[in-house]
Amino acid sequence: MPIEIKMPALSPTMEEGTLAKWLVKAGDSVKSGDLMAEIETDKATMEFEAVDEGVIAEIVVPEGTDGVKVGAVIAILAVEGENASAAPKAAPNAEANTPSPLGGEGAEAKPMAGEGQSQASTPAASPSPRPSPQRGEGERVKASPLARRIAAEKGIEISALTGSGPNGRIVKADVEGAKPGAAPAAAAPAQPAAAFAPAKPAAIPDIPHEAAKLSNVRKTIARRLTESKQTVPHIYLTVDIRLDALLKLRGDLNKSLAARGVKLSVNDLIIKALAVSLIQVPKCNVMFTPDQLISFSRADISVAVSTPSGLITPIIVGADTKGVAAISTEMKDLAGRARDSKLKPEEYQGGTASLSNMGMFGIKQFEAVINPPQGMIMAIGAGEKRPYVIDDALGVATVMSATGSFDHRAIDGADGAELMQAFKALIENPLGMLA
Repeated sequence: MPIEIKMPALSPTMEEGTLAKWLVKAGDSVKSGDLMAEIETDKATMEFEAVDEGVIAEIVVPEGTDGVKVGAVIAILAVEGENASAAPKAAPNAEANTPSPLGGEGAEAKPMAGEGQSQASTPAASPSPRPSPQRGEGERVKASPLARRIAAEKGIEISALTGSGPNGRIVKADVEGAKPGAAPAAAAPAQPAAAFAPAKPAAIPDIPHEAAKLSNVRKTIARRLTESKQTVPHIYLTVDIRLDALLKLRGDLNKSLAARGVKLSVNDLIIKALAVSLIQVPKCNVMFTPDQLISFSRADISVAVSTPSGLITPIIVGADTKGVAAISTEMKDLAGRARDSKLKPEEYQGGTASLSNMGMFGIKQFEAVINPPQGMIMAIGAGEKRPYVIDDALGVATVMSATGSFDHRAIDGADGAELMQAFKALIENPLGMLA
C-alpha cells in the first residue's frame, strides 16, 4: 500500500513551513536516511530524511511552495513490489498550501524551553467568517484538532458550527464563540479593519530597485521584534567597563591553550561573565508569564549570530558551569552551523538570557531588543582607548560600554543595576569567573 509522506514538524513551535527544494523526483528510489527535501521553518532551512524504503510515486507539493501545513501530504511513496506509476494520486489538499490569515490559528507561538524561540506572542487576528459548504449526511466535519478538543470540553456539537477557516474548516475562534446547545451562528457581516491591523504596503517609489521575497526567518524576526517592543516595557542600564585585565588574561590563556588548538575570543569570556553574573543575581535570570514569574537555576546564554537569512541565537547551555575553552569550542561550532542553516531546533530554542555583541563593527554603544519571554539581553559595544580615572589619576584605558535591556514587568531597576554591577566586576576582575 502506498505511503503518504507528510510535512514534518521540525521544531516544537512549527505549524507550517516552506518546501524550499526537493532533493528527489518521481521515480527515484529512496531508503531510510536518504535526504528527500529542504524545508524552511521560521528559524532555519533544514533537511528532511526518508524513514521508509520505496520509490517516489508522486510529488504532491512542488518545491518553492509557502505555507505548507504540518501533516499535509507532500509526496507519495510506493513500497517494494508496487508499481509506482499505478499508485493512487493524492487528493489535492487545499489547506496545505494556503497560509491562514496572519498565521491563523496555528500562529499562536508557544514558549521556548526557558525562552519561549521561544516564545510569547500576541494572539493572531481571527479571519473574517466565511459560510461553510453544505455537508451531506455522514460527511466528515472539517475541524482543527484544537477546535475539536475545545468543543468536547465545552459540550458543543461541532457539526452544528459554521467554519470560518479555509474551505469552511472549523477553527478555534468558531468554537470559543459558540455556546453549548446553541444553534449555528449566521455568518457575521464583514467588520471594519481593527486599529492594529497591518498597514497597507507603502507605494514603491519609481527608483531602480530589486524586490526580494521575505523568508520565513525574516518574517519571524520582524514579528517577534515588533511584539517585543509593543508588549514588553524595556528599561535600559549602561555601564562603562575597563577591559585591560580581561585582555591580559585572554592573552595568557591563549598561550597556554595553543597546544590544544583553542583560541579564546573576548566574546567567549563575556558569555562566561554574563552567565556567572546571572547566577549571582538570580532575580534577573527569569521569564515573565501572565500569571507566573519563572526563576531559572541555570544560565543558558543565547548568543546572537548574523546569518545570510537573518539573525539566529544558538545557545550555550549551562554557560555558568562550563570552562571558557569549552564555551569557545562550542560557540565556534554553533556559529558555523548557524550560518549553514544546520542547527537543530533544540540548539536555538531556549535560553534564559541573550547576548548581542556589535563591538567588532566598531559600534560604541546600543540598546538591544529583548528576545521574549526572556527577561533580559546584554548589548556589548567596542572596546576602545579612552581617558579613564585610574587610582585617582587621569590615564588611558581600554573601555567598553555594555547596556542591559530588562523586562520591567519582571525585573526592577535596582535588580537590573545589581546585575550590571556584578557583570562589570567580573569583566574587570576576570579571575573571579574562572574560580
